[in-house]
Amino acid sequence: MNKLIFRKFGLDILNFFLLSSLCITFIIWIIQAVNFLDLVSDDGHSLGIYFYYVSLNFPKIFSKTIIFVFFISIFYIINKYENSNELIVFWTNGIKRIQLINFIFKFSILFLILQLLLNVFIVPKSQNLARNFIKESNIDFLPKLISEKKFINVVKNLTIFVEDYSKGGELKKIYINEKIDREKSKIIVADKGKIIKKNDKYILRLYDGGITNINIDKTFAINFSETDYDLSNFSTKTVTVNKIQEIETKILFYCVKDTLLSKQIDEDQYIKNSENKMCDNRTVKSIIEELYKRIILPFYTLIISLIGASLIINPKSIFFLKSYKLNIFLIGCAVIILSQVSLNYFFISNLINYLILLLPLILVSFFYLFLNILTKFKLNLL
Repeated sequence: MNKLIFRKFGLDILNFFLLSSLCITFIIWIIQAVNFLDLVSDDGHSLGIYFYYVSLNFPKIFSKTIIFVFFISIFYIINKYENSNELIVFWTNGIKRIQLINFIFKFSILFLILQLLLNVFIVPKSQNLARNFIKESNIDFLPKLISEKKFINVVKNLTIFVEDYSKGGELKKIYINEKIDREKSKIIVADKGKIIKKNDKYILRLYDGGITNINIDKTFAINFSETDYDLSNFSTKTVTVNKIQEIETKILFYCVKDTLLSKQIDEDQYIKNSENKMCDNRTVKSIIEELYKRIILPFYTLIISLIGASLIINPKSIFFLKSYKLNIFLIGCAVIILSQVSLNYFFISNLINYLILLLPLILVSFFYLFLNILTKFKLNLL
């Protein structure tokens, strides 16, 4: 009988968590998807690339919402059980409060594992896939971005101006400015042209024009009656260098393994000439902070579960009972905020570093011991 009661309680939390987390994640994902529309409007990518890219951000958003939604789920279900007098079923079947607290704590371990899997493996992999997809994609949406009498610079180091652009893809009075490097550039003008797709890549076929090559010390020009200008040689203006959030966890460990083994961490130290090029030109601080977010922060889920479980222990005073639930909710929110801001105090000293790393374990021990004392000796909070 007790197993059925605990199973129903766990399923209620799980169902509310899934529903709430998916709704919140989907809302945030929609907002971010709107912000990423510049991949199409400014950077020249197709809608297919856009939807693939934004869909790979879903695991990242979901992982960020787990700890808060899990706390809300515990808080809501316990409050619901109390208001409907369903908690009495636990007590009448001989289930002690500490047993229910232990069940919630053990249940939170599943969410801890889920968050670790997401942070350590799935999110970096999905973010890396999204970045690589952008790197390998061509600017196949460029023809739809070209407008009459408007400078178009969606491609890095390339500016295009067209006097007239017909629906059939015919161009008139074309001006192209290509920046080769700091000292070299190329200017192309043509009376007319046409956009052609060849081998899944777009080229500009230009007619009756000239090419002017400009160097820092000399300039020379040639005329042409027909030439093809390959747009596939250019990259999008979208940032294609991997961000630290997109690097595999084991690579991040490899980047700072010598630093982690040393007694003193130099936060401003830049990593140079490492065997893995993804480590180069990144600070030790940024890598350690990312590892902290992936590995340490999920353990605050255990603390949140204990704070939410404390709702089953109510003070006898009616006056304090009214504010008790609000206080529990505020404490839970404060711990979530603490988990995020604690990283700002990292690198102050080695003692502070160890304290921040051990803080989740300290808080879990404190809250569990506190709840164990309250239930064992039948004490009241107030």
